[in-house]
Amino acid sequence: MPSVDLGGSVKTRLIASVALGAAVLLGTTGCNLIAPQATTIEYSASDGVNLPESAGPLAVRNALIVANGDGTVGNFVAAIVNNTTSSQTLRLEVGEGSSAVQSSVVVPASTTLSLGDLSDDVEPLRLDDIDAVPGTTVPVYFQSGDGEGALIEVPVLDGGLEYLAPLAPTAEPSITIKPTPSGTSAVTPTPTASPSS
Repeated sequence: MPSVDLGGSVKTRLIASVALGAAVLLGTTGCNLIAPQATTIEYSASDGVNLPESAGPLAVRNALIVANGDGTVGNFVAAIVNNTTSSQTLRLEVGEGSSAVQSSVVVPASTTLSLGDLSDDVEPLRLDDIDAVPGTTVPVYFQSGDGEGALIEVPVLDGGLEYLAPLAPTAEPSITIKPTPSGTSAVTPTPTASPSS
């Protein structure tokens, strides 16, 4: 059988093709060797923030405050997940120092409480006398069960966006009762017949 001489140019082209293929393969997959994968980085994918697990047995997701224009009244909105077999209390402290506003929410066992889910008639948690101007963040301390708690900067939004408008705080209904002076009776008007013409 006659031997075939591939010659220098065919060998060179074959080696160049393999080298080019290896370079393309390494170039397109090599980024994973030195760059972190974005899918492994935890982040809050919505307007609110998530609470770290160290805060206690309750998981708080998408926490935010929808406040009035001057930031003195706000509604706390979040999904609170209780995966335990007993009822748990989430304690919140909005703001810092002596002006901090404290509140709490009880979440039944094995349930998710979605504060502000108006489709299920669950009102948000109203926070009065806070200092949380829309467009800023406010420090909120969360604690539940025997967890150590966590201090997180929670975003403050206003009701300007269509989906947040129903969550914006409204003025508390005020009932004004005018007392009747003692010793007098209230007179109830009765309709009278009108004269016929």
